[in-house]
Amino acid sequence: MSERARSAAAHFAAKLEHETDPSDLAAARASATPPIIVDTRAQAAWDQGHIPGALHIPGPELASRAQHELPDRDAPVVVYCWGPGCNGSTRAALTLSRLGYTGVRELIGGFEYWAREGLAIRTAQGRTRHPVDPLTAPIGL
Repeated sequence: MSERARSAAAHFAAKLEHETDPSDLAAARASATPPIIVDTRAQAAWDQGHIPGALHIPGPELASRAQHELPDRDAPVVVYCWGPGCNGSTRAALTLSRLGYTGVRELIGGFEYWAREGLAIRTAQGRTRHPVDPLTAPIGL
């Protein structure tokens, strides 16, 4: 294998180790050891809708609240923010990693793609789903 191929393989393996997508997170939530999900957005965004069961720890508060609310530094943790145009989840993953958390992953696509794939969300009105966006997931699965 060439050095370029080895480098590419290492890069993509690292991405898969440190990122997850909405459908993989949905499957992981149903597993025997579901990850802790952390929504890093502001209160107004959380109120608009979030992944059911997620903890709400806004990014600026994460460093001060993590030790208390995420005591197991080896537990799987998935952080998310709005979507691909937001780097709040990247900042949160970096913060937790610097604090010594070993199982941190970032939800690629964030809340936007979670909702666009028709996965359950919670709002002030209760649990709901948006219609599946055919550009993000096959309809009818």
